Amino acid sequence: MKFTSTKKTIVVREYQLDIGSVQVFDNYMVATFDEGATVTLERAYQIIGISEIHFRDWEFGYISLRKNSYAVDPTIYNYLRGLENLKAFAIVSKKEIDMHNFKIEKLFYKKPMEFFIEFENALAWVKKRIKPKKIKDS
Repeated sequence: MKFTSTKKTIVVREYQLDIGSVQVFDNYMVATFDEGATVTLERAYQIIGISEIHFRDWEFGYISLRKNSYAVDPTIYNYLRGLENLKAFAIVSKKEIDMHNFKIEKLFYKKPMEFFIEFENALAWVKKRIKPKKIKDS
């Protein structure tokens, strides 16, 4: 028996960056970067800024959807580690090279980070690690 959720997944906001796009959802974000792009510290600050706009007061997850091949400066993980409310970091790819790169990236990040072949599995893992948003008293 298959259960489906009646709750639709809604994109809160989509950002077009010079290296790709970032979609923001209720408690996670999904980044898809362009073929041949390089994710530098400067570009990582753009993504960190987006997370601060949308997730300043609650936990969130990040999913890197690696449809294309691109480079990541591993030193950015030193800065991402400092985001206390970033509770889950998932990488989704079917490419063997991305699995190899993931093992190296994980050495720099040192927080919950997993590699997935299927997006749905990554999303389920991320959601399990995030506490639901609490409604603020007004």
